[in-house]
Amino acid sequence: MRKAKTEPVVLSKGKKDIQLDYLELRKAVLVLRAVNHKLRQRIIDLLEENERMTVTDIYIKLRLEQSVASQHLAILRKAGVVATERQGKFIYYGIDKERLNQISRLVEELAI
Repeated sequence: MRKAKTEPVVLSKGKKDIQLDYLELRKAVLVLRAVNHKLRQRIIDLLEENERMTVTDIYIKLRLEQSVASQHLAILRKAGVVATERQGKFIYYGIDKERLNQISRLVEELAI
């Protein structure tokens, strides 16, 4: 089993060093990998338009198999891009805007 790194990751950019928390960097990589897929980008766009939807709503709108939609939603959920809310037998998916804002700030810090 691999131990989690606790020391910061230091990137050199010109004369400026950027210190990054290793765990936050791993989370950011997970999110970026999750959103770097055309179908998952379509799901994100659909959720941004509709705020929250069930997997049934999503696979009907995007004309997908239910299993395909569920697999991609699971990847987005694991990465923290979407959040779920259970109401009775239905699970509603929505964008976790706070999480995306955190990742966006990290990416901007790296790009500067």
